[in-house]
Amino acid sequence: MKNPYEPILVKIAGISIENEARDIKTIRLAFADKNDEEAFSFLPGQFAELSVFGAGECPIGIASSPTEKGYLLFTIKRAGLVTTQLHRAAKEESIGIRGPLGNTYPLEKMEGRNVLIIGGGFAFTTLRAMIAYIIDEANRPRFKDLTVFYGARTPGELIYKTTLREWEKRSDMKTHITVDQAGGDWKRHVGVVPAVIKEVSPSANDTIALVCGPPIMIKYTLPVLAELGFKAESIFLSLEMRMKCGIGKCGRCNIGHKYVCKDGPVFSYAELQALPQEY
Repeated sequence: MKNPYEPILVKIAGISIENEARDIKTIRLAFADKNDEEAFSFLPGQFAELSVFGAGECPIGIASSPTEKGYLLFTIKRAGLVTTQLHRAAKEESIGIRGPLGNTYPLEKMEGRNVLIIGGGFAFTTLRAMIAYIIDEANRPRFKDLTVFYGARTPGELIYKTTLREWEKRSDMKTHITVDQAGGDWKRHVGVVPAVIKEVSPSANDTIALVCGPPIMIKYTLPVLAELGFKAESIFLSLEMRMKCGIGKCGRCNIGHKYVCKDGPVFSYAELQALPQEY
């Protein structure tokens, strides 16, 4: 972007409700200017600032892959002023976007290796982008085995339900979906994500692990990965929940000497171990 403070104009091209509580929505954005679309070059793991004119802006991870052309996806949980306004926005309404911001998942380290993806709750957004990128026909040969773990509190709180069912049918990836509490005709895993990972015991051999989810999930997942033989250098976490201004000016995202918005939001666990335990 020429001016990092100036948002680009985009239009809401679609809206979908993701969960039973109806406080998580995915919006599909289309660029008003084709030149802006071509200039918006990003990779999985990055985020952007979405702005509602007159209300403010907030950082949201990009949920779509660059292989999905013609639009951007953002999954938004209603929490504060700006996210509430985004939930109230209607199709065809115009909003602003700044980005792409931050770094990406470690594609160079992942290429030619197995990939383990672990997500929880609505923090699954940039991991969805990474999965869509890997399974794209042009990219799938670049990666070895793909294993996905994703969990939520209840079946009704799972997001991307149609996409999850499509992934479960694929022969080129293994998808493990779990909920803390099940009901009705639920036939998948029941239990928190770390417990299911321990039960399935994915191999750490030649594997890169990507983790993004609630802090409590991350806290209990890391020891399980260590027990399975994953080294800190092979585990990467996204700390997008710490994002604020996105360009290192407000000073609200820093952990020690690192600015999460500029140095991250993706860090190896080895990097984070050298920083104050604030994540």
